[in-house]
Amino acid sequence: MRSIAFREALREAMSEEMRRDERVFLMGEEVAEYNGAYKVSQGMLKEFGPKRVIDTPIAELGFTAIAVGAAQNGLKPIVEFMTWNFAVLPLDQILNTASKMLAMSGGQVGCPIVFRGPNGSAGQLGAQHSTAFESLYANIPGIKVVSPSNGYDAKGLLKQAIRYENDPIVFMESEVMYGDKSDVPDEEYYIPLGKADVKKAGRDVTIVSFNKMMKVALGAAAELEKEGISAEVIDLRTIRPLDWHTILESVKKTNRLVIVEEQWPFASVSSEITYRIQKEGFDYLDAPIRRITSADAPMHYAPNLVEAYLPSIAGTVKLVKEVMYQRK
Repeated sequence: MRSIAFREALREAMSEEMRRDERVFLMGEEVAEYNGAYKVSQGMLKEFGPKRVIDTPIAELGFTAIAVGAAQNGLKPIVEFMTWNFAVLPLDQILNTASKMLAMSGGQVGCPIVFRGPNGSAGQLGAQHSTAFESLYANIPGIKVVSPSNGYDAKGLLKQAIRYENDPIVFMESEVMYGDKSDVPDEEYYIPLGKADVKKAGRDVTIVSFNKMMKVALGAAAELEKEGISAEVIDLRTIRPLDWHTILESVKKTNRLVIVEEQWPFASVSSEITYRIQKEGFDYLDAPIRRITSADAPMHYAPNLVEAYLPSIAGTVKLVKEVMYQRK
């Protein structure tokens, strides 16, 4: 077992799969000569060469289209976006071609491609660089959406994603987590997509989250523990397919559910979870399902507005106490 940074875990996943399968290649802005904008691909050009680690122009629509065409012709591209905020430019290729080709071809032409890069806010980057996109892409049939919270999960999930033969996979990271350390085993491992993970067992309330908001969820659970409230914390890991069964089993035990996410509130991941749990587990709920999301507005640059915009530990603790019917 080794302690490595999130970026190193991603690099190991890509490198191991590229050594295993010569069809796999990486392309994106600054992934080669510069070793990656966030140093995720550091050293990969030296090992794999310029035909498999490819620097692209600043033209997301163009290089995404090339990757989609390559995937449909037998290769397995990994496309790095410098941020998912820039991926709105090639959304036509992702939505209208990659996600639909298997269905439109009657199962004859798949699109085994991984789109990856940082997603959501990363501090004071302004409104145009701070959007969380999980719910948008999870709304598209034919796409799988992965959003890990730590390096261990990221490596196992990314290796599994690269091995998929038919489906395009959206893999959403966090810029502020690239330096976070995780314990990763020396031996090879994979994590199946569509399976949530209980990060902390508890008895009084279930808290569900994913990606960097897991820090808020676990931080809130630690604060609640000091006051005698035992929170069970679930990391979704994969947004689509959504493992609502694990959440339901937890709610059967705790009878309360709070969801923490970075999405805007309307038609968010928490909206889907709430529908599923109230439909399948209504009789187990002792309080309404509650959620804490980002503000229903663009995230501005000012630090006080950034703080007000994002979910917080204090806000999550307050919400849990409300579902526990504790007003203090």
